[in-house]
Amino acid sequence: MNQAADQETEDQHTTCASRRSAIPAFMVMDVMTAAANAEAEGRHVIHMEVGQPATPAPQTAKLAAQNAIAHENLGYTLALGMPQLRARIAQLYGEWYDIDLPGRRVIITNGSSTAFILAFLSIFDAGDRIALPSPGYPCYRHILTALGQRHEIIETGPENRWMPTAAQIEDVADKVAGTLIASPNNPTGTMLQPDRLAAIVEICKDRGLWFVSDEIYHGLTYGQPAETALKFGDNVIVINSFSKYFSMTGWRVGWMVVPEWLVPTAERLAQNLFICAPAISQTAALAAFDGIEELECNRKGYITNRKILLDGLPKVGLGKLVPADGALYIYVDVSDYTKNSLEFSRRLLDETGIAATSGIDFDEARGGQYLRFSYASTADDMREAVRRLANWDVLKR
Repeated sequence: MNQAADQETEDQHTTCASRRSAIPAFMVMDVMTAAANAEAEGRHVIHMEVGQPATPAPQTAKLAAQNAIAHENLGYTLALGMPQLRARIAQLYGEWYDIDLPGRRVIITNGSSTAFILAFLSIFDAGDRIALPSPGYPCYRHILTALGQRHEIIETGPENRWMPTAAQIEDVADKVAGTLIASPNNPTGTMLQPDRLAAIVEICKDRGLWFVSDEIYHGLTYGQPAETALKFGDNVIVINSFSKYFSMTGWRVGWMVVPEWLVPTAERLAQNLFICAPAISQTAALAAFDGIEELECNRKGYITNRKILLDGLPKVGLGKLVPADGALYIYVDVSDYTKNSLEFSRRLLDETGIAATSGIDFDEARGGQYLRFSYASTADDMREAVRRLANWDVLKR
């Protein structure tokens, strides 16, 4: 018995998790958990922590899913996705950007997260370094780390609307194999103007670098529409999803557009790693294109929510911000009140019932003085949030 116990103890000491798994938690999910615990205690929480539309999938998508469940087999699809969905996404590029895109360049994925994994595995080797603007979506860094790849941080600031310049990309070109930029950006909601986007894509092309364009918030812009990187070069991979504009987060269906010669590479990886995206979700996604009128009503709601916050936050002492061009967020400098926005966000939830996300999630170096507020909820919630902030003692000092 003792010998067996000793062996078990030895096994416990010699068996451990992989080094590549030692990535940080995605903090916004931790905030969601804390908010859910507060709700379980009977509190009314205003959810401004997560970029999840409060609106459901369009009715056309829900009806298509119901019909498919009743009448279809819903087995595996092709690894690249349903041909009719790939063709319809390609058509969207003609409608939004006036680009003639062949459907065979579109790959359907299990949300955009899978698309990033496929992209990084398709074009970068282990040890490669990829330029990432900061602040930015934390999962870029974490996925790269888990894949044995590295990142080169490019610090951006409000003076450049939280977007990298062409000169910054040129400065790191010798160190990296590519760059990834989201426009509109998470957490700032700002976006690259077409001329700066074109210049950055051109630099990447000249220096033999890949350009990965996260366009998940396209369709959710509130002035000038966003431009796709596909217009400016062939060394481009574009990633998008049905989660944001199409209001289908939990359906887990996204897509990527790659150069035609790279399709077989991505297909082999998809076959082995993921088999295919869920058939039911692909069916619903195809039908979502028939619900554009409903989706545009959702966007008008975000316009209202954005205005409520842009008008209200400065009045309560949170006026250090850059107005968002798109997406679902406002990134606020709270350094007048704290240098520890993580603790600040905890107090905000405990004392006001507002759940927001610390900037540390998006910028490890400077995020302690920023909070991200999502306006993906309802107008009534946005008004109530401003009212609660106005009455919060911390902001009154």
